[in-house]
Amino acid sequence: MIDKITTSLTNKIRKEMPEIDDERAEVINYGLQILFGEIPKFVIMFFIAYILGLFKLSLITFLILLPYRTFSGGFHLKTHIGCIVSTCTVYCGVAFLSKSIILDDITKYLFIIVLGVFGMAMIKLYAPADTENVPIISLSERKNKQRLSYIFFVLGLVMSIFIKNSVISNMILFGYFAQTCMITRFAYKLTNNKYGYELYENA
Repeated sequence: MIDKITTSLTNKIRKEMPEIDDERAEVINYGLQILFGEIPKFVIMFFIAYILGLFKLSLITFLILLPYRTFSGGFHLKTHIGCIVSTCTVYCGVAFLSKSIILDDITKYLFIIVLGVFGMAMIKLYAPADTENVPIISLSERKNKQRLSYIFFVLGLVMSIFIKNSVISNMILFGYFAQTCMITRFAYKLTNNKYGYELYENA
């Protein structure tokens, strides 16, 4: 259903703008698919979070992760159902764990150190983690997004140290760990995804 709607809209856009070639049309179509797919996905996710009594915490988790995820990227599952399941698992899961697990000071600081080393290494290797449908082929754009990934990652870790609310602090730590895992080569292989820029370089 979504594919038919986005294809129809893309065709209308091409009629209005004949200069758009096939490659650009594919990018536009994919962007529309993400737009129309993301809105229902998050509506469903927040509805499930509400049913589970995690609406507020899931919303905060979403807002906390948004800057880091925006610039570091990550895999995309190939079906809308898969996307909904993974989105609910990440945001509701992080919210649930954050209120359920209590980290003492030593455990918290040890986790921050381990996450810091892991995250910096993964950002260096994989961020921004693009997809084959929307590869980031501009070197300047890649460097900029990687730089911003570092900034938001470090900023999040620093905030987790000084924020007194343990649940919010946990959201940052658990959420950033989950997001960092989503850009790794292992996660891409597990979900049958490919890094778009690598496909472009090898073309």
